[in-house]
Amino acid sequence: MIRHIVLFTAKDKAHIDQMIEGLSVLTAIPHARRLEVARNRKTDQLGNDVDVVVYGEFDSETELTAYKEHALYQESIKRVRPLRELRFAADYNVPIGRSISMSETA
Repeated sequence: MIRHIVLFTAKDKAHIDQMIEGLSVLTAIPHARRLEVARNRKTDQLGNDVDVVVYGEFDSETELTAYKEHALYQESIKRVRPLRELRFAADYNVPIGRSISMSETA
């Protein structure tokens, strides 16, 4: 399984809801096992710069690629790119049925 996490900052904080709307069209793309779009709660004691989070889970690289090639993905980019300042993305593999806890990695 692949986890896909994308973090966004808004150019103008007044546009965060509009960014969430534009990113929410991604949830209609059928290739994700799970896809969430949410406003950052901003409760971290060290940094709260991120405004919006997209979290997705995909069964394979093929599914992730199909998601990124979907017309709704392009629509989301068209709506959100003018509103965002920064975008950070990360994809990583997770064995199906097993998550690694922080204590296992330390």
